[in-house]
Amino acid sequence: MKITDVRAVQPACPSPPDWRTSMGQILVALDTDAGLTGHGVGGGGKAGVHVVRTVLRDTLLGRDPERIGELWEVMYAATLAFGRKGLAVMALSGADLALWDLRGKAERRPVAELLGGSVERPIPTYHTAWDEILPECVGQYRAFKLHIGEGLARDRVEAVAGAVERARAAVGRDCPLMIDAWMKWDVATTLQIAWRLAPLKVGWIEEPLSPDDLAGYADLRDQCPIPIAGGEHEFTSLGFAPLIAERLHQILQPDVCWCGGLTDLISIYRLARVAGLRVCPHRGAEVWGLHALAALDPDPLAESGRPWMTWVTGQPPIHDGFIRLTGEPGFGAGIDESCLQTL
Repeated sequence: MKITDVRAVQPACPSPPDWRTSMGQILVALDTDAGLTGHGVGGGGKAGVHVVRTVLRDTLLGRDPERIGELWEVMYAATLAFGRKGLAVMALSGADLALWDLRGKAERRPVAELLGGSVERPIPTYHTAWDEILPECVGQYRAFKLHIGEGLARDRVEAVAGAVERARAAVGRDCPLMIDAWMKWDVATTLQIAWRLAPLKVGWIEEPLSPDDLAGYADLRDQCPIPIAGGEHEFTSLGFAPLIAERLHQILQPDVCWCGGLTDLISIYRLARVAGLRVCPHRGAEVWGLHALAALDPDPLAESGRPWMTWVTGQPPIHDGFIRLTGEPGFGAGIDESCLQTL
């Protein structure tokens, strides 16, 4: 089987009016001479599409899609001069996922089974909410994460504490509850907030600092009473290696559509397993990451997906807080091919 065409597009969808649209999700399609097409989702918006249509396309045409690890290395080397992190790796991620989708379709097996897992495994889910947890969501998920909005700058410690107290009251004392600071705090603020929140049983504080502030994360590792989560905005197992070696995050959160695809997510899981750290992939309830959770994760917890990605169908439903794969070959995603016909 040989790759005969490489296509990419940024499908129109009602995504948020910020970088998640301008640098948003892209669809990558790999066609083969066997009549099979693999689909994957990456990122980087129109810039990511350009990387796929030019550099990555040239590396993939005519190649055997079964040699996924080798092709990952070829794509990474081809983007090394301008990549390593950010949108080039986001684009590569979509192509890598398309290769895995092709393998599953060629073998008529779900990707989870290719990884040694089972589609029968029920996986608990958590819901990410902005500023408050709506009553209609309570009971539909096994855990919750609260994004702390930017409007809490004045008297931030008490404002965050108040928001988390309301969230705790909404979900109940025993339901797991986490918070996400979205890279907006510093070490001193994080420690103040963490000690204030300690009685509220917060499971983790996510990305309180810039991903580049490794010294700050070392301070939090040594002083913070609440576990630190992060890695959503980190790239490749090379980027995760110092986070793992120095145990700067207790919970690692790679996004399979950004971090280097499934190939590198597997590598991140291996490194984390050796270090005894937990992996909780960003937006893990989406089919692209869900197969890895079903196959590789000893303690899976799947984050709710991006609701604006309406051009992907076949997403398994969540029942009573759990999600289960469908058993369809590949990732089991349905893709509206009409959005690729404009190329």
